[in-house]
Amino acid sequence: MKNSLIFVLLTSIIFFSSCSPKAEKKETPVTIGKPSLMWFDAEANFERFSYPDSIDFYLEKIKSIGFTDAVVDIRPITGEVLYKSDYAPQMTEWDGFERPDFDYLGYFIKKAHELGIRVQVSMNTFVGGHNFFDRGQVYTDHPEWASMVYTPTEGIVSIMTQKKKYSAMINPINPDFQEHILNVFKEVVTKYPELDGIILDRVRYDGIMADFSDYTRQKFEEHLGEKIQNFPADIYEWKTDENGKSDYVPGKYFKKWLEWRAMNIYNFMSLAAQTVKEVNPNISFGTYTGAWYPSYFEVGVNWASNQYDVSKDFNWATPGYKNYGYAEVLDLFTVGNYYTNVTMDEYLESNNLVKNETDSKAARGTWYCVEGSCEKIKGILNGHPFYGGILVDQFYDNRPQLSRSIAMNFQASDGLMVFDIVHIIQKNMWKEVEDGFKMAADPDYFKKDKE
Repeated sequence: MKNSLIFVLLTSIIFFSSCSPKAEKKETPVTIGKPSLMWFDAEANFERFSYPDSIDFYLEKIKSIGFTDAVVDIRPITGEVLYKSDYAPQMTEWDGFERPDFDYLGYFIKKAHELGIRVQVSMNTFVGGHNFFDRGQVYTDHPEWASMVYTPTEGIVSIMTQKKKYSAMINPINPDFQEHILNVFKEVVTKYPELDGIILDRVRYDGIMADFSDYTRQKFEEHLGEKIQNFPADIYEWKTDENGKSDYVPGKYFKKWLEWRAMNIYNFMSLAAQTVKEVNPNISFGTYTGAWYPSYFEVGVNWASNQYDVSKDFNWATPGYKNYGYAEVLDLFTVGNYYTNVTMDEYLESNNLVKNETDSKAARGTWYCVEGSCEKIKGILNGHPFYGGILVDQFYDNRPQLSRSIAMNFQASDGLMVFDIVHIIQKNMWKEVEDGFKMAADPDYFKKDKE
């Protein structure tokens, strides 16, 4: 009888075990040996990441693929922040959703560190409003911070009137705003001593049209040591052809103006690095920029090494422009290689015109593919490392190309930055991300792909 009972019990165990769901097999992360950053946008992910269990799930997900860093956006373009601040308004609601009261960034850091993932915060810098929603600091307390833009049709107006521009950019040299944002940087590093890094985004002018405020004119005249008789025409003037297409025509101060704007951004970056390092000398100080250096002068930014003489390659640069290259200020540098062509052969076949977010006009050339961009950036940075970045939503209609872009950015640069997780989640592109890591692990992948 006893043996019969044992037989029945064993049979039951075997039966129910065979019927129960099998435990999900966890794949071993692909080891690339280079940093890989996943970006968590503040607004797009606001509701999804308002719960600790959701943060747990997606941090574990990116860890299982092989990502080494989570980049948590805590100052979106409205100028609000995603933590309790003494200096800036806290974003507690977005698109009608109220976030439960918990330490969002603190929880991200705690959970990520348990998994062995580093956490860096992303902070939009010279921006303080969302023009699509008329929301943010420039719409509530500080309209005087908003950049004044010189437009082809309306003359000089506030950027808040330009509703096709979604971000209300700030005049970078406004002293009150600089004091404000440096206090915010210092506060974050102080409140979160376990934070691994800070990545500044939009540390730039809005574009070639900014900034033409009275304050900017005054400071530029002080820099020149003379009054500008025809402002802004002595810097540049908009001309419209018979087809209604507008272009700017440089004036006598144009190159000096570009150099001065680059100096302003360089000075701020140096001050920002000093500010955060005084609080935590071990924190990583970094930035994100667009990769399209040939036109990045339009936003007043020289992210090159100060050993690179820009004037030898580009006719818009003065010999002194090189003095304001800020690569040496950085611990980490990420660039947006936001191109759908991955290899130079692909680009040469398509020969596409490319117009990036900050450009006033389109351009073409092998710079505007991932492989070509990385090769040219290496020379401009004079050996300083950089991570190639990807904008995932560019690949909704060509999903395999996302995998190839991941692989090329890994192989041609010093690491990977993916912007951002919401695009992968919404279109379920995890397989393409995983495939990209696997391709990157094969050093001969692109050679075999070409053959």
